Amino acid sequence: MPVRIVGMIGVSPPQSEATLVIIEGAITPPFIADFARLHEAAGYDMALVGYSSSSAEGFLVALHAAQRTERLSFLIAHRPGFVSPTLFARKVATFDHLTGGRVALHVITGKTDAEQEGDGDFTPKAERYRRAQEYLHLVKRTWTTQEPFDFAGDFYRVRGASSDVHPLQQPHPIIMFGGASEGALEMGAAECDVFAIYAEPRATTAERIADFRARAAAHGRTVGFNMSVRPIIAETEGEAWDKARRILAGMGGKLGWARQESEGVRAPVDNAGRRQFAFAEEKDIHDERLWMGITRATGALGNTSCLVGTPEQVADAILEYYRLGIGSFLMRGFDPVADTTEFGRELIPRIKAGAAAIDAETA
Repeated sequence: MPVRIVGMIGVSPPQSEATLVIIEGAITPPFIADFARLHEAAGYDMALVGYSSSSAEGFLVALHAAQRTERLSFLIAHRPGFVSPTLFARKVATFDHLTGGRVALHVITGKTDAEQEGDGDFTPKAERYRRAQEYLHLVKRTWTTQEPFDFAGDFYRVRGASSDVHPLQQPHPIIMFGGASEGALEMGAAECDVFAIYAEPRATTAERIADFRARAAAHGRTVGFNMSVRPIIAETEGEAWDKARRILAGMGGKLGWARQESEGVRAPVDNAGRRQFAFAEEKDIHDERLWMGITRATGALGNTSCLVGTPEQVADAILEYYRLGIGSFLMRGFDPVADTTEFGRELIPRIKAGAAAIDAETA
């Protein structure tokens, strides 16, 4: 498969030049449409629509954007547990048909217990992973079964379940997931198609790829990988590092995730964040240009690891991960609108051409 480039759309214009999180805030429909069209024009293949316990509903945001674009697909974040799995299967299949096959799913179980409780879910995190695994099994069964069926598990029970609508994409839309705990890895190995990780040193990335491939193989499955990274680019390497330092200086105010702001802490809140924070504490720069300064400053709040340099240098660094087996890259900047355009002009063509050349070499 060709390399996939993923962006992320928010629901309202950013309030700062150093924006960390864009999924919360009041909804501005024209901005959603404009931002999605900007991604499409820049050459992105897909755009993530995020989820928090206070943010706008992702399926409706994605459908609004899909109706105003032609090619761009939408990676919709979803937390199992709030929608019946059989109903969710029909929602996704319906969206898939209405958009001509432009939907994918990013399954998350909640960053913290406190945030889940905001939506009324008091299930412990380890149990949420087991629930999610059963949920996805039931979703996929609904997608692929033509006759009514019964199911009884630890979390869900249905009798005579059926669906009149099945996904346009076959066998089903891509299911992506992220996480670093044993529960997350077991769920993903058993049910998901793409393991989403944050950018980290290449040596440990290779280890994670090998480990997860083995986990999936134990279930008779093959999987892909997505890496989230924040490129910081400029005409010269020195100018890129100056830009990185300016962005870091702008991280002194609100970061954009309301629940962490209200708790008044800047520390990792999940296993993936703790893993990233450990790399940041080890040193600021890994490999040639993987910068963890913002990871440390923000308590590893979400996607904060950066690749800093000229467009050529950053594209080359991303292609090194492609050589390791990462086939999909979620790239977004700290100035969401301007960076989307700049990445489309300076990075995406270089990455796609470089990946095609690598594929030709190894064919």
